[in-house]
Amino acid sequence: MNINALRSTSVKIVVIGNHPAIIQSILDYDYLSGKDTPSILAVVSGGRNFQRFFFGNKEILVPVFDSIQSIPKNVCKEITMFVNAGSGRRVLVSSVEVIDSFPNLQIGTIFAEGVPEKHVLDLGVYAKLKNIALIGPASVGMVLPGVFKLGAIGGVNSKQIQTSGILQRGGVAVLSASGGMVNEVINIVGASHNALSFALSFGGDRFPLLEPVDAVRSAELDSQTQAVVYYGELGGEDEYKIAELLNQNEFKKQMICYIAGTVSDLFDTPPQFGHAKAMAEKNEESAHAKRRVLREAGAIVPESFTEFVQEIHKLKNFGTREVSDTIEIVEERHHRLIASSISKDEQGEIKILGEDLVPFAKENSFSKIAISLFLGKKIQSSDTEELVDFILRISVEHGPYVSGALNTIITARAGRDLVSSLASGLLTIGPRFGGAINQAAASWFEGVMNKKDAHDFVEEFAVRREYIQGIGHKKYRIDMPDPRVVDLKRFADRLEKKRFITFAQAVEKKTSEKKGNLILNVDGTIGAILLDYLSEKEGYTDVDLKRLIDAEFFNALFVLSRSVGFIAHFLDQKRLDEGLLRLTENDVADASI
Repeated sequence: MNINALRSTSVKIVVIGNHPAIIQSILDYDYLSGKDTPSILAVVSGGRNFQRFFFGNKEILVPVFDSIQSIPKNVCKEITMFVNAGSGRRVLVSSVEVIDSFPNLQIGTIFAEGVPEKHVLDLGVYAKLKNIALIGPASVGMVLPGVFKLGAIGGVNSKQIQTSGILQRGGVAVLSASGGMVNEVINIVGASHNALSFALSFGGDRFPLLEPVDAVRSAELDSQTQAVVYYGELGGEDEYKIAELLNQNEFKKQMICYIAGTVSDLFDTPPQFGHAKAMAEKNEESAHAKRRVLREAGAIVPESFTEFVQEIHKLKNFGTREVSDTIEIVEERHHRLIASSISKDEQGEIKILGEDLVPFAKENSFSKIAISLFLGKKIQSSDTEELVDFILRISVEHGPYVSGALNTIITARAGRDLVSSLASGLLTIGPRFGGAINQAAASWFEGVMNKKDAHDFVEEFAVRREYIQGIGHKKYRIDMPDPRVVDLKRFADRLEKKRFITFAQAVEKKTSEKKGNLILNVDGTIGAILLDYLSEKEGYTDVDLKRLIDAEFFNALFVLSRSVGFIAHFLDQKRLDEGLLRLTENDVADASI
């Protein structure tokens, strides 16, 4: 592990698994270290698209992805570190996936306990092959003061972080297998008026990914480390490797070591202590034996914990710990009732997408405002604005015969108000009326993502006896196209890849061969063109597009536009004032058997 290199790296972290306490503690460390932005870019976990945390006293949203493959490629390129807080049985698979997915990855820590030993050994081999430094399993992580906190090390609340001493830079490296004791020793170093160069926990498993001797080598090569404080325990032979390092003069800095577990000598058979490795199966693994070999190699090795603390307090001029009170975090932080990325009220001034309302309204068309609000951010392309404007205009009305308009008319003639009549019309929007745009977009997306052949795609629907949403029209045919569709397709001329409209047209070719009116209709064309425009003109990833489909975004423009038509029908009925609409006997067929 190259500590000097880690000090100059860009700290961008992905967390595998949902562990809110660890995530919040890393964000608190970032804030208390004076960083302007959080270091965590993504969390890989099931559930919501975002999770709320705090950066200082400000509530923020951290993106959550259901898989590593779902993380946008531009974010993947930024990631340099990871914390794996997932289950022990999935550590090997998930960690290898992380290593393979992030090209600039440098270091990671494994928090989970109970990782199969074979998995740890295989992961260690793979990590070395890929030149990735890993710490764990069963590790609380690593801290490099002023640079990063990777895991639960140093505490999981802001008060612990501020008082533990992990914020101040110094010259003492703290190394331990134990997560609890690494934090305790960090506090002792802080109380001695020294400060850390770095600190880490190897984890208590039999085969740590970072061996203690390699951590000591890292401390020797680190320009800021002047002394190492090492807390070990009975079991294993790691300390013999460290002693050999000292004997060969490959470690020249001051080292204070304490080896816990001498009480095991009082038992007839060796007892198992807290960690998997903490059991002396032979005399060489006893605490007494390991203390002796380290002391003979030149390390300072106290006989009691009290003496260990005293030796730490003898360290001088290894970084002065100065507790700063200029940055504070309010401990009683409360999550807001709702979160919004659309608008906010700042002391009576309304902001839309981060801009003042009045200038925003003056500088942008209604179409641009609408699509930007639906997307949660301003669109960048004027081509997108023109497309949306055209979609809104051609979707505004389709006669009084369709279910939505008819419901609005019936409700208006029943004497109800505008909102009730409009709501009555809107409630008819669904798979058979208006809702086909989103379903068509979902079909084109699924076909393109799975690289389906148009013929196979059509046959799958035929086997299921399902209609392909976005295909078919009662009036128009392949030789007599819908003029709205003709004009919509012209917008495809401004595209380069045309992934979705190309696939939709390939499907149309197959379906229209069977029947002339099974053509790409206005719903299917809007769905395909919008997918392409968002992808090519606005830079949306395939993951982003899938989320928009899941949120029914592609129906939003139809709902907005057709609301104008429904309101027009309501007002028209109020002007005509024809009274309650009732059906006669001739309007209802007798369906009795």
